[in-house]
Amino acid sequence: MTSIKFLFGGVIPSLLLNFSLWGDFIKLPEIEIKPNIWGGASTRDIQKILNSAARQLWPHAHQNRLAPIKVERSRTGPIVLYRRGENGEYLMRLDSEKSYWSQYAFQFAHEFTHILCGYKNGDRSNLWFEETLCETASLFTLRRMTKEWRTKPPYPNWKSYGQEFVKYAQNRMKKYPWPKNQSLGVWFKEAKHNLVKEPANRGRNVRLASKLLPLFE
Repeated sequence: MTSIKFLFGGVIPSLLLNFSLWGDFIKLPEIEIKPNIWGGASTRDIQKILNSAARQLWPHAHQNRLAPIKVERSRTGPIVLYRRGENGEYLMRLDSEKSYWSQYAFQFAHEFTHILCGYKNGDRSNLWFEETLCETASLFTLRRMTKEWRTKPPYPNWKSYGQEFVKYAQNRMKKYPWPKNQSLGVWFKEAKHNLVKEPANRGRNVRLASKLLPLFE
């Protein structure tokens, strides 16, 4: 397994560089949303939300292009499939509906980060770390969307909703607080044996993401 020294001494600083410097404007990847399956929410409105979420992450990815992302609805949790579409599209499913815009944004940012990480089916020994990065990116995205919407909401009448994104992130971190006075080193020593077994442990990943988030910002 990758050592804690490598992850927090080598990988994280490299990632922080990407998240702390804004690159030149790059056209967002194409996002295609399947219509009429979102509990009454319009495809146009969902498109605005997902584009806003993607805009917080894509400039930091340092990639010139990305295959289109086809988004459909799930009822069993959000996921980006390992298989691709007929023309190489990424196949993403979000488990949201109606006008739960913060949930759309959070789930999309998480799955989008899997794509940016180059996710693949195979060795799962470091999947816990990828899941934590995706959680961190989702929190980062929501907080950045609140800032963006103060001056550039998708529609003028949506401006006031911008505060809901940061509230969603705060509530998530409040639900899974980091143990007081516990260092990352102590945490890793206690948790390392369960990381591979439970890569998608939500509470653990949120707690670790809350520690990484200030560094990414």
